[in-house]
Amino acid sequence: MTTANKLTILRVLMIPMMIIFLYIKPLDKSIGFLSLSINQFIFAILFILAAFTDMLDGYVARKYNQITTFGKFLDPIADKVLVLAAMLYLMILDPSRVPIWAVMIVIMREFMVTGIRLLAVDKGSVIAASPYGKFKTASTMVALVILLFNDFGLTPWIGNVVFYIAILFTIISGIDYLLKNKHIVFESI
Repeated sequence: MTTANKLTILRVLMIPMMIIFLYIKPLDKSIGFLSLSINQFIFAILFILAAFTDMLDGYVARKYNQITTFGKFLDPIADKVLVLAAMLYLMILDPSRVPIWAVMIVIMREFMVTGIRLLAVDKGSVIAASPYGKFKTASTMVALVILLFNDFGLTPWIGNVVFYIAILFTIISGIDYLLKNKHIVFESI
């Protein structure tokens, strides 16, 4: 098993750990930092570590030629589940800041992109990530970190703006992905 795949599996294992920590009642005490409880702080730290493994596994896979079919399959799934776990948690905490419609946009985009990728694989093609998709991912991760850490004590509008920029690029990258790959969809109908 490659190092890149081990990092992806580590990320997958960290996601349920993040959620489990939220349910440990003795950890539901304030740490006196950014109005976070111990379990919220652990969730946020695990999210950052998991997001870091995403960057690291991609780097390792490319630099050391460890790109595998397993990694191509599991890495994007791990990324989507990580982001959705954090978004759903934040939506439960404060639906006025992370509304369900925004989470649904992310879910719909991810299902659409995954569906198109599956159609492409069936045709023997691999679709590379677009610059819009990379900016979507980066802005989403930054927004989630800001929101998970209660805006780092700054005014909430900063987290809100970054979050809505991420949602905007989720829409833009989804439309771009669909338009660039519509031939794959139409060939499959």
